[in-house]
Amino acid sequence: MSTAFNQSLQVCHHGKLWLIGGTQESIKITQAIAPENVCCIVSVTTESARSLYRSASCLTIWVGRLTLAQTLEFIQQQQIKAIVDASHPYAVEVSHNAIAAAQQLQIPYLRYERPILLSSTESASENFDSFEALLATNYLQNKRVLLTVGYRPLQTFQAWHDRATLFARILPSAIAMTAAAQAGFTPDRLICLRPPISAELELALWRQWQIQLVITKASGKPGGEDIKRLVATQLGIPLITISRPIVNYPQQTSDLSVVLDFCRQHLNPSLYS
Repeated sequence: MSTAFNQSLQVCHHGKLWLIGGTQESIKITQAIAPENVCCIVSVTTESARSLYRSASCLTIWVGRLTLAQTLEFIQQQQIKAIVDASHPYAVEVSHNAIAAAQQLQIPYLRYERPILLSSTESASENFDSFEALLATNYLQNKRVLLTVGYRPLQTFQAWHDRATLFARILPSAIAMTAAAQAGFTPDRLICLRPPISAELELALWRQWQIQLVITKASGKPGGEDIKRLVATQLGIPLITISRPIVNYPQQTSDLSVVLDFCRQHLNPSLYS
């Protein structure tokens, strides 16, 4: 849990919005609510993510990770009045904790879900429900494989280093590089880049490493899924997509205007008259 937990914030007489962030969607939300003077605290999990947000008088960035018990404490100490969950689609534990805490404390919760890209018929793509389901096959056998799945699942592929040539693209953070090293990835098999990544750079990277198969997540456009599909089609390389985990969100939207209405409804409508 972050040492910034007790960070002093501006006085918010009508409570605060807790925006679970670290994603491109959360950045857009902070920009959209800025003119509304919504008192907002954004939670991110890494220090590097702090710089993604523009400074604003009503905006505070909190860095750290929360268990369910800590989530309950966070909501109460920070006087949270409503929650907008714009975390990554695969950050299941974060969402589960926020939903459970919101229900327990009777705090309004809204999930902002990035749109899912429609299936493509142009590229040789295939979907799997999980990494385990993929690795139960021989898709990777004797191939040069690029993993664009983040650092957390890399450990799952550790046993495949002697059966395939594995490369990974990760975020330029200490925790990601440490996790990759522990999963058996040597520096020459890693590249550290922060999205967005252009089609030209993606194309050059795949060609440089002579990639034969790419594994990604169904992260939508913010995760560069559309670019990967385009490059995979251009190079004739199979693209394996791991489906999003199923989460029973009590309320969800992909419409930014719905988020604004949610904030107006629960953070004192008189502020917007």
